[in-house]
Amino acid sequence: MRRTRAAAASAVTVSLLAAVTACGGGSSTEGGSNDSPKTLTYWASNQGPSIEADKKILTPELKKFEKDTGIKVKLEVIPWSDLLNRILAATTSGQGPDVLNIGNTWSASLQATGALLPWDAKNFGKIGGKDRFVESALGSAGASGSDPAAVPLYSMAYALYYNKKMFADAGISAPPATWDELVADGKKISKDGKWALAAEGSNPSENIHHVFVLGKQHGADFFDADGKPDFTSDGAVAAVKQYVDLMGKDKVIAPGNAEYAQNQSLQDFAKDKTAMVMWQTAATTLKAHGMSDDEWGVAPVPVQSGSPGADTAVNSMVAGINLAVFKNTDNIDGAVKFVNFMTSADEQTILNKTYGSIPPVKAAQQDPAFNTPALKVIRDTLAKSAAPLPQVPNESQFETAVGTAVKELFAEAAAGRPVTTATVKEKLSEAQQQMPKK
Repeated sequence: MRRTRAAAASAVTVSLLAAVTACGGGSSTEGGSNDSPKTLTYWASNQGPSIEADKKILTPELKKFEKDTGIKVKLEVIPWSDLLNRILAATTSGQGPDVLNIGNTWSASLQATGALLPWDAKNFGKIGGKDRFVESALGSAGASGSDPAAVPLYSMAYALYYNKKMFADAGISAPPATWDELVADGKKISKDGKWALAAEGSNPSENIHHVFVLGKQHGADFFDADGKPDFTSDGAVAAVKQYVDLMGKDKVIAPGNAEYAQNQSLQDFAKDKTAMVMWQTAATTLKAHGMSDDEWGVAPVPVQSGSPGADTAVNSMVAGINLAVFKNTDNIDGAVKFVNFMTSADEQTILNKTYGSIPPVKAAQQDPAFNTPALKVIRDTLAKSAAPLPQVPNESQFETAVGTAVKELFAEAAAGRPVTTATVKEKLSEAQQQMPKK
């Protein structure tokens, strides 16, 4: 999911999501109809710099679809701060769009409402087959062991962006590949008002993304095999402590970053205040802040040792947007045709190129536009070393509870108070107690 989603959205929707999941949603379980074969309603997420910009980007593509099929698409672009609430209201009322974008970390939660069309082998066959898509992107499309609840549309992953001049001034010849190297390099850089690494310490979603990855590197998943929260395992505690220690113990993140939640870390990076930032597809934003492409480099996010890969060598969550169909649509055939159109190699190339993301469709990734040094790192990460956030019904509550716990621990570190293993475990225990009881 895009990091610009309002962090408050998860907190606002936790109780509503729990209620909807418990009751199974309000949509028909019988499947859609074809009562309105000439129209579709599409809720798009705000991927560009503004809603108006998204309309200008998407409208010509939707006109192509109308020309090809005779189906008129009614477009509404919805800001991230409203999108999940709108979707949840639609699942209870049954009055939703035909097709919609969802943040990929919501897939399992929304799947549990029963409102979305399952993408079984028959439905995937109508859009060219499941094998067209990158496996890691499909892993964030629904609960494990179930047919996906949505189809991947835009993919992103984290990378380490670094300031070339600040590295050169500190005598550092290459970006760090491990966390020990990052801390060592960071101590060379963090002086005279400059800092090594930027972070969004007050953004629960951003916090979750990073501690989830560190958790994988420490052998923790935050949920057990039955989908029950397991926030206080040794690996989970070690992951959260390692992340917060970058500020409190290692002192390579500025204490002021504990209050960042609105992408201030990218601004600091662009203004040469910090030398590194872990981010998703940041090139367009850095350019908007006045930083030229030759001023920064990009590398994989560090691992504990060795090189990025699977299991404990994971170095990113699978970020992105999925395309879903409401099960009670009155144009089921048209909705599936629309998904096929939006995930065609041509449209994937056009849209992902425009938005600076990576196509989850393999054929579209062959376009030279996705072979720039920056996007190649992200593409390779998605293919080899990214893992989906837990695809469980309570994922949104997990983001809120643990992400907020990390926010509070950053506040402790910023205030100069020690963040011990016991402190972290206590905070994570409190977070686990906030999770819904089954």
